[in-house]
Amino acid sequence: MYILENYSSPERIANMNIKSYELLKSRSKGKFTTSDFAQLKLLAKNTVGSPSAFLLSEMNIILDIYSQMDAKVQELEEQIISLVNGMNPPMLSIPGIGHMSAAVILSEFGDFNNFNNASKLLSFAGLEPGYYQSGTAEHSGRMVKHGSSHLRYTLMNCCIPLIRSDIVFAEYYAKKRAEGKPYRVALTHVVKKLLRVIYAIQTKNVLYDPTLIR
Repeated sequence: MYILENYSSPERIANMNIKSYELLKSRSKGKFTTSDFAQLKLLAKNTVGSPSAFLLSEMNIILDIYSQMDAKVQELEEQIISLVNGMNPPMLSIPGIGHMSAAVILSEFGDFNNFNNASKLLSFAGLEPGYYQSGTAEHSGRMVKHGSSHLRYTLMNCCIPLIRSDIVFAEYYAKKRAEGKPYRVALTHVVKKLLRVIYAIQTKNVLYDPTLIR
């Protein structure tokens, strides 16, 4: 976005200098390397793209629309963060759960006291295995994903930094992997453990303490 806004034509990109590179390196926090810079300049120099003034004007209009939408998204996110701060949910004390994740979890579940136990919470999220009975046979199948996929996606994303920063969840994840469970299956087990912890601290209104769930 920065390149398109400040070096809009192929000619301007091809003629970027060392000062341009330093700015790009700074904005990318060092991820934009000299090799990337050289390749970008070469591609711009040999591009078959059109330098038409009309197309460049059209691109600038699109960039302006994007900028306005991005500003509105940021404004809404600030409002969401403010609302979550006002609620001050105990789940924010769990590593890996930020304000936006907490907002999704809270909006999906509502009042946690409406659930009799953690199993009801798992069922609501679609994280309990399917079960059916036929005659004397009992079968347990795959996860019944009748809940919100957005909720499950958010919980999965919370668990990735959680198993990196919290020893209790890291050990639990390692245990499931050692049992031969694939990555996503092991991560699903971590999600279910996380939901049980969330239910406990939300209904008891206490902060997360890893020493209490070892």
